[in-house]
Amino acid sequence: MMKKLKMMYEAIKYETRENKASAVVYFLLRGLVILIMILQIINRNYENVFLCALTLILFIVPSFIQVQFKIELPSTLEIIILLFIFSAEILGEIQSFYIIFPIWDTILHTINGFLAAAIGFSLVNLMNNDERIQFQLSPLFIAIVAFCFSMTIGVIWEMFEYSMDTFLGFDMQKDTIIHTIHSVTLDPTNSNIPITIQGIKDVIINGKSLGVGGYLDIGLIDTMNDLIVNFIGAFIFSVFGYVYIKNKGKGNFVKRFIPHKRDKMKDYMQLIKKERK
Repeated sequence: MMKKLKMMYEAIKYETRENKASAVVYFLLRGLVILIMILQIINRNYENVFLCALTLILFIVPSFIQVQFKIELPSTLEIIILLFIFSAEILGEIQSFYIIFPIWDTILHTINGFLAAAIGFSLVNLMNNDERIQFQLSPLFIAIVAFCFSMTIGVIWEMFEYSMDTFLGFDMQKDTIIHTIHSVTLDPTNSNIPITIQGIKDVIINGKSLGVGGYLDIGLIDTMNDLIVNFIGAFIFSVFGYVYIKNKGKGNFVKRFIPHKRDKMKDYMQLIKKERK
């Protein structure tokens, strides 16, 4: 078991250095995360230390996938994944970009929808081009599956956020300040008629003003906004993917986001095994 883990570790090291562009981004971001981790340790902010450690682990995931599953991630896709992880965990959480820049979360969810559709597209496309499988899927079907895959990932993530907020007291589903509400709960006749309250400027709880200038929507609007922009990102890539297959793989843009089968010459696990024989 230890021997296999060592071989995997060596293969991942080879993998991280295989492409110069992604290697530069990887080592630069890793250095920044380590520096931030040291600062968080000095400040005794151990929750952020954990986030830094998690980020370092997530940085290895693309290389691990390539080594373990013999799949080649295009350099553009790999760099975007690394930047996405850094933007979400380090900038978003530790540097509070989610609070400082409210649009930050929207941007990341849009990118997530796009990337998840690319991954779903590649999974189906790899199966569609497998010589062992005796059927061919239409470009439209592959595009629809890619879109549905991305939306499923988005829904699962929102369920995760809801679970963290409900059971662990987090606030992953950020609140939204609104000034108008419509609710059938306020209908005194219990006739399922929505009662509208407009111009809400303050909310008082237990005799104390919240001081936020309106009513707090605790997560619903944030969740729906995330799913809508995920939809947009997924739809955009699905259209590109459809055109890509329709044109029989022509065009460099989509190729930069679609993983494909790895060349046997880049199977680092097998190469290490041969070296040790």
